[in-house]
Amino acid sequence: MKAARTAPTVALIAAVGLLIGAAPPLASRLPSPVSSVEKWPAPNAVLQAGTLSFTGHSTVGDFVGTTTAVSGGVSGNAELANARGWVEAPITTVSTGNRLRDRDLRSTMDVEKFPTMRFELIGVTVGSPAASDTVIGGLRGALTIHGETRNVAILATLIAAGDTIDVSGAFPVDLADYKVDGLTRLFGTLRVRRTIDVRFHVRFQATPHAPTPGFSQ
Repeated sequence: MKAARTAPTVALIAAVGLLIGAAPPLASRLPSPVSSVEKWPAPNAVLQAGTLSFTGHSTVGDFVGTTTAVSGGVSGNAELANARGWVEAPITTVSTGNRLRDRDLRSTMDVEKFPTMRFELIGVTVGSPAASDTVIGGLRGALTIHGETRNVAILATLIAAGDTIDVSGAFPVDLADYKVDGLTRLFGTLRVRRTIDVRFHVRFQATPHAPTPGFSQ
């Protein structure tokens, strides 16, 4: 029972995410820019559906936390590189499939003080197209977890279909960067690694109006 509770610690965090200080430099992982793709438009859009998850690693095994309670929006631009947006999720909606572990996770994340995790998009570094409707690029912005904000760059795949754009990717998060403590229990015999692996898949739907209310001022 106690072993199951350690995981939460772990958890999470968060992540959701989302969104990377431990990742290798984005430039070294992106294909060479292609000018024709830089004009790929980013419409005004709202987040229609999405999933954020993370995998934690501990001395008692790996565990996964997931939430589908995500919200967000994009303020579009004729050039994808200039798109702005945000995605966020309440920490209390993250589930690891274990009630005690979830409770421990919320305590570790101080959800009463820091109820959400959030990614603010400030631009897209456009790489090579995988297909006419697909772009591989870097999402540049700021990730806030546990009240701490860090600049990040996330490698992602963007796929356009009709009036929707699917965005997916994965990246590591070092919890120490976000001052998340409590990763060791039972006098050090149970430990959770500082780095968790975050995955996301979100779908945006075009709208004629920019979803500005969610943006930070």
